[in-house]
Amino acid sequence: MYKADHLKHLILNGSFDLGLLNLYQEEPEEQKKRYCAEIDRFVALFGPDRDLFLFSAPGRSELSGNHTDHQHGRVLAAAVTLDIIAVVSPRSDTLVRIHSQGFQPLSLDLADLNRIEEEVGTSAALVRGIASDLTRLGYATCGFDACVTSSVPAGSGLSSSAAFETLIGTIWNHLCNRSRIHPLQIAQTGRFAENVYFGKPCGLMDQTASAVGNVVAIDFADPNRPIVEQLNCNFTEMGYTLYVVDAGGNHADLTDEYAAIPREMGEVAACFGKKVLREVDPQRFQVELPALRKKVSDRAILRAMHFFAENQRVGLQIDALRRQAITEYLALMQASGDSSAMELQNIYPIDNILDRSISLALAICRQHLVGRGAWRVHGGGFAGTVQALVPNDLTCRFESAVEAVFGQGSCIRLIVRPTGGIILKADSEG
Repeated sequence: MYKADHLKHLILNGSFDLGLLNLYQEEPEEQKKRYCAEIDRFVALFGPDRDLFLFSAPGRSELSGNHTDHQHGRVLAAAVTLDIIAVVSPRSDTLVRIHSQGFQPLSLDLADLNRIEEEVGTSAALVRGIASDLTRLGYATCGFDACVTSSVPAGSGLSSSAAFETLIGTIWNHLCNRSRIHPLQIAQTGRFAENVYFGKPCGLMDQTASAVGNVVAIDFADPNRPIVEQLNCNFTEMGYTLYVVDAGGNHADLTDEYAAIPREMGEVAACFGKKVLREVDPQRFQVELPALRKKVSDRAILRAMHFFAENQRVGLQIDALRRQAITEYLALMQASGDSSAMELQNIYPIDNILDRSISLALAICRQHLVGRGAWRVHGGGFAGTVQALVPNDLTCRFESAVEAVFGQGSCIRLIVRPTGGIILKADSEG
């Protein structure tokens, strides 16, 4: 821990440079300014004589496994260098106060860890829910003050919520648990808070990618004990740059669209006496496909077809990344995108016939990348973002083409981050 002035001196004089370079995979000068600005904001809000710690938690990008996790399938995701950072000082009581740039200040007392109906859908619910689950598991929580800022664009499909959950879990891991909490447990606790306290059903992919770091392959065959494998991956060294294209679109009233996917996949699984498609034999599904049309909708059948192919494809993409077989990976990534569009059918909302923002983004990607790169819907779909792998020699042209249509800042360059949620230490501390 450091006082504010000493901490800024260490940052500006290079004592954190190796750690920052590892986190952001580029020269750390801008990040040094960013952390120092947040220290100054902390001092202005909470005073100059506090003991300070620095924390960071990354956003994430889904690489493959579109809508497979809720069927206990396999996914491939990556932590990215866009992150949430916090300047934190512990308190001697149970009060948590968080000032996040762009949001109303948050204040809550950990003396009450019950779910509070008025907090549903708020950051306070996430903090209280994480504290509740850690306490249930026998871990400690403590009060703290924090200033938080994020470079993860809101609504970009890069899961700023999972990054925030990882950040809070990581803070308590290091402030009062001697770093004993495993990253996967931090992820599971974040999901608990989001499901139960925040009120949003979600799988575990986002939190796991943020908490673990790097590219992660996750097998949810047993969702309570997922198998997580960390993979080293550097797309830039393989000649490509990873992007998400923020196509905008109307994100409102999409709950029914998202809910229909697991519901319809579940209807198909029920035809075989199973709860989820991972428990269904794909070959038996193919044999009984004609009979299924008398029991479920064609769209449900198509979505099941997507699951079986996508679940297998994740394994092939993992193997391709291990061998750095980028041409093979590109073909599989494109197949994932085609399957989402044609079988999963989550590239536009059915209740808004005029909103085809994702379709337009995919079409622009095809115009500029056909035969050279790959593109796919990213995340939940229907509105939001498209992911693209772009040859390094085409990046300037691609960014210009995308931003000419969707506006400045809509083409977001991503770099895989090798670490998940972390406390930053001076390089001499290891």
